[in-house]
Amino acid sequence: MKTIRVGDQQLDLFAHDVSTSTPPLARPVVAPVLPVAPPGVARLPPLAVPELPALPPLPSPPRTADGPPLRQLQLGPHLLEFALRRSTRRSIGFMIDDNGLRVTAPKRVTLAEIDNAIRAKQGWIISKLQERGERKVQRLQRAPVVWLDGAVLPYLGGEITLRLHQAPRHRASFQRDTGELHVWVTPTGSEQQLKEKVKAWFQHEARQLFEERLDLYAEKLGVRYDSLSLSSAGTRWGSCTVQRKIRLNWRLIHFALPLVDYVVAHELSHLLEMNHSARFWATVESIYPDYDGAKQALRKRSQELPVLFN
Repeated sequence: MKTIRVGDQQLDLFAHDVSTSTPPLARPVVAPVLPVAPPGVARLPPLAVPELPALPPLPSPPRTADGPPLRQLQLGPHLLEFALRRSTRRSIGFMIDDNGLRVTAPKRVTLAEIDNAIRAKQGWIISKLQERGERKVQRLQRAPVVWLDGAVLPYLGGEITLRLHQAPRHRASFQRDTGELHVWVTPTGSEQQLKEKVKAWFQHEARQLFEERLDLYAEKLGVRYDSLSLSSAGTRWGSCTVQRKIRLNWRLIHFALPLVDYVVAHELSHLLEMNHSARFWATVESIYPDYDGAKQALRKRSQELPVLFN
């Protein structure tokens, strides 16, 4: 028998060393005898093995006729499809949204290296993709707004009432004292035209509010931003570039003012810390102390909003 001595312990490598010992005699294999049921007694059927439920597919980017094909990678039981884009960046980057995973990689990096980078982060990637997929299902299950007179629309954490009128041209007017949004549409106007008019009003309100809150919190933080633009991203509420350009999702106008302020404080803090380090969160906390509570509330509230615009 070969052994390795570790301190006062011995680890047996083989119970029988095939080079020095005789193998034990083989024991005869005896087929098991199945009991016979007595006459008149039915034999129980064999136990059925339950089938495991199929895993839901991970979200994948949309396929385009003129775009490059999606890459595929098997990660355990999951088949991952992702879009790959080459760029001049120095490292491999991952972007996950409702449409799946997009990978941006330097031109010099091989496909095998990209696959290995994904495998190294597969736990995080699969978790985030599953989370996005669940959110998307929840949004699809929410009842859409019926675009009729009296429809209720979310606005700054509360609700406003849509009032429809006929007129030669489209216009909108909001009465803050009654909480009613009056929209005039032509007799031949379509529902899509009505929705576009309401969306334009929401975006106008959002820009005015965002500029006001950005100026307020920029002064508190002692920073200056260069420009503001509105975005329509599916789940991303804001972004900030090294050129000091801030983008805010106009759909924030549906949420209460404290949640809008959290996103504003978050993006302005990136002007000092272009990362999500401990120093960054300390910067956010200096002008918005309850940032963690607002972050959780924003996630929860975004899943409860009715479907307004596709």
